[in-house]
Amino acid sequence: MSTPLIEVEKIGKRYGNIIALADVSTSVHAGEVTCVLGDNGAGKSTFIKILSGAHPHSDGRLVVDGEERHFASPREALALGIATVYQDLAVVPLMPVWRNFFLGSEPTRRFGRLDTGLMKKTTKSELAAMGIDLRDVDQPIGTLSGGERQCVAIARAVYFGARVLILDEPTAALGVKQSGVVLRYVARARDRGLGVVFITHNPHHAYPVGDRFMLLRRGRSMGDHPKSEITLPELTALMAGGAELEALSHELAAELGEDSAVAQELSSEVSDLRSP
Repeated sequence: MSTPLIEVEKIGKRYGNIIALADVSTSVHAGEVTCVLGDNGAGKSTFIKILSGAHPHSDGRLVVDGEERHFASPREALALGIATVYQDLAVVPLMPVWRNFFLGSEPTRRFGRLDTGLMKKTTKSELAAMGIDLRDVDQPIGTLSGGERQCVAIARAVYFGARVLILDEPTAALGVKQSGVVLRYVARARDRGLGVVFITHNPHHAYPVGDRFMLLRRGRSMGDHPKSEITLPELTALMAGGAELEALSHELAAELGEDSAVAQELSSEVSDLRSP
């Protein structure tokens, strides 16, 4: 197997006496999607901040292209091709799509004038290359759907040289149809040879596009599995805490009796999690 674009080994982050992340290991390869799953408070945000250079890690090793790194700022990560698309996207809703596409990196002509023609042409062609067909790149980006705005952000990161694309809960606030749109473009970014880190709390969004799955709970890894070694029901059960629910159902059955409605309902939920 080729050298991973990013590899973390027993990575951890401490804030004084508070341990936010501990003993987390996984890898990101070119042309693959590594899914990081966990509920709120699981440590996903801390993990993103370490990979993107926003926060330095306290323990373990962060290896990029085979070389150990300690990022001091997001700019250092970006210089190595590690781009992060956050959930809030940091777009200016009233500006046209092409202005948002080049926001902060506008090309200029003589005398410092913006090269508007180049920006519009490039925006349209780059979006088309990702399969995004906008009628008019002059329309305010705020008029696009949430899924379309996510896709513009992904295309922008690809254009500006991302080799690793970190996506922070891109489908969290979207409906079923728009989530499907975003997942299609995640797959296209992977097919263009990028290494994608897909942060999500939804195993049903992660499994169709993921190649590797790393689960976090309370700042610790619950396992790092290639897709060939885990099924969707197993992934869902791990996310839902199937073992803990089963133990609780046994406790309730012992205390309330096997015929208790509460115990039976919880036992049924555990069985549903395990069913294919």
